[in-house]
Amino acid sequence: MITDQIGRIRIAKPIVFNITNYVTVNDCANILLAIGASPIMADDEKEMEEIVSICRGVVINIGTLNQRTLRSMILAGKKANQLGIPVVFDPVGNGASRLRTEAVNLLLKEVRFAVIRGNVSEIRMACTGKGGTKGVDAGHADATSVENLVAMAQRFSAATGGGIAITGERDVVSSAEKSYVIANGHEKMGRITGAGCMLTALIGSFCAAGGAELENVAAAVGAMGLAGEMAAGICRGTGSFKTGLMDAISNMDDDRLREGIKIEKFKGSAETLCSH
Repeated sequence: MITDQIGRIRIAKPIVFNITNYVTVNDCANILLAIGASPIMADDEKEMEEIVSICRGVVINIGTLNQRTLRSMILAGKKANQLGIPVVFDPVGNGASRLRTEAVNLLLKEVRFAVIRGNVSEIRMACTGKGGTKGVDAGHADATSVENLVAMAQRFSAATGGGIAITGERDVVSSAEKSYVIANGHEKMGRITGAGCMLTALIGSFCAAGGAELENVAAAVGAMGLAGEMAAGICRGTGSFKTGLMDAISNMDDDRLREGIKIEKFKGSAETLCSH
């Protein structure tokens, strides 16, 4: 399934527009540059349609949500839908507050997302209206089996029409009919700010260059996890780990990803967890 996904990004150098949070905006811009894409960051509603029109991918991240940027997100998402540009959504902290939960529900209603990426608590809240988020982290109460994750992802994909990426100790990337389980990654990724936001931006670049097919989403998730493994092997602490993560993405190519990705197509029996 790893063909020329990274090579396509580096040839096309697609512009990826991010409405993201001010905690990780620099990290997201740099991870896009590292993979070979061209980032642009903006959040004023007066320029949303113009910015979207020059891009090949749009990433919406609600990490530092406010009412002003929510309006911008809707405008950008609608314009991208109109132009056939893939939109990737990161519902950061969904369930942590009423504002976030209502914003996620509104965005899901107003915008057609090609991919939705989040941790298990964020996705479970979006899918079922229930979740145990711990701030922006997954709650321990939402820990569940791979089979349940696949069932939830497939049900949510059927409801939204987009690919679903649930990331954690094991990552699940799923459509309504097909799912992949990815085992790359390192525990240090949970000890730095921005790993999830960077991954969502990275997914945006893979979709911008090659489309939102499930295999491209899975390749992006695998690339980020593999980069974490590579960085952990040389770091001295969390500071050098974050630098090493960026270095690993900048040095990643399709051959290295093909050799290092730990991915399986799910063939088990998924339980029906995600029901309203």
